[in-house]
Amino acid sequence: MNKRLTMVGISLLVIAVIYSACAAPAPAPAATPAASTAATVENVAAAPAAQAGSLLDTVKTRGKLICGVNNQVPGFGNVDANGNYAGFDVDFCKAVAAAVLGDAEAVEYRYASGNDRFTLVSTGEVDVLFRNSTWTLSRDSAEVGMEFMPVNFYDGQGMMVRKDSGIASLKDMDGATVCVQSGTTTELNLADVFRANGLDFTPVVFEDNDKTLAAYDEARCDGYTTDKSGLVSSLTKLANPADHMILEDTMSKEPLAGAVYQGDPAWADAVRWTVYGLIQAEESGVTSANVQEMMGSDDPTIKRLLGAEGDMGAKLGLPNDFMVQVLTQVGNYGEIYDRNLGPDTPFNLPRSQNAQWNEGGLLYAPPFR
Repeated sequence: MNKRLTMVGISLLVIAVIYSACAAPAPAPAATPAASTAATVENVAAAPAAQAGSLLDTVKTRGKLICGVNNQVPGFGNVDANGNYAGFDVDFCKAVAAAVLGDAEAVEYRYASGNDRFTLVSTGEVDVLFRNSTWTLSRDSAEVGMEFMPVNFYDGQGMMVRKDSGIASLKDMDGATVCVQSGTTTELNLADVFRANGLDFTPVVFEDNDKTLAAYDEARCDGYTTDKSGLVSSLTKLANPADHMILEDTMSKEPLAGAVYQGDPAWADAVRWTVYGLIQAEESGVTSANVQEMMGSDDPTIKRLLGAEGDMGAKLGLPNDFMVQVLTQVGNYGEIYDRNLGPDTPFNLPRSQNAQWNEGGLLYAPPFR
């Protein structure tokens, strides 16, 4: 009897094992909401504070804009004899302050070197960067953590040499020494162009723009390279400007633009459409002198631009008349250009590519609608 019961027990055990083996495996437990939430919180925690609340609100509460600029490029970003920042890029800082705060002078300027400018943006030490910086794929990537704004100056890299050097073009510079600032696309372009043309050169590198230019002026190198607009500006700082010339060669495309932290769309939109507003105002003929009169225009684009119709500003978290403040206090794109770089300045830079799209240039603002 016991033997028979033992055999039955063994048979039942075998059947149970076989059934378990044949049954479909239990599905893996689905991720719980808590696990998903934890992953999301971890990602947010790793990002700068702009993720938690828009920088737009922070700037409004603070009452001033912190803007990264250059202070060594006359015409673009420089400090005058009275210690005041001035220049083309500086005026874009003022435009953003006027749009967001209603006061173009509510700006704290921070010097941004070629090496640390992007770190200042990604770490939140500056709210926006307007510092003759080239928009490139690698800089615009999530890895760097920046988002570029509309191009506010189209440029190209050039080369300055002494008139008595015997150099007429880049092809005459085989074996030359070239002064160049580190941490810039200028440094990378120089190597690319010379290699592509089978030319040897020796870079003489400095972190600071003034030191780079001073080395060239002291004849420590055969050429000095930067964006062509920067070369024109630099001529005014040389001991004997008439002894130097800028070669006709253009070594690269240099779309210069402002930049903000990547990941704060509200702040990016506010800055972006301020820049576009400056461009659109020039196209529409709205200036600092006639902006109040233009408030009564019948042109729908002008009415929306100035907030006389619609709620364009409100869509950006700004007053509807934000561009009235910008234009009254700073002027339109053309006024900014002429004031800093135009015919009545030491630089007298032709508009060229920086003219409006309907005047043969590349400037173009999307519709205000």
